[in-house]
Amino acid sequence: MANNHGSQIKDDKLYEDLRRDGASKEKAARIANARANGSLDHRSTRLEDRSKASLYDEARSVGIDGRSRMNKAELIEAIRNR
Repeated sequence: MANNHGSQIKDDKLYEDLRRDGASKEKAARIANARANGSLDHRSTRLEDRSKASLYDEARSVGIDGRSRMNKAELIEAIRNR
């Protein structure tokens, strides 16, 4: 059972999970409250929804070797496992 963090935190369990994972108090509160009021959209972060060119650019920015020979599925796996 999650602790009650007062009226400022709308989703206490998510807040605690985020804090346990290392998020700052401010960031955890923002995310927990956004999810609680329905304004947090995760679709924009789904790698499968992005173009291969976009994935390639991200792979380049994080320094993944061999990216030019990878297909979309391989780029997604490499980005997730970096």
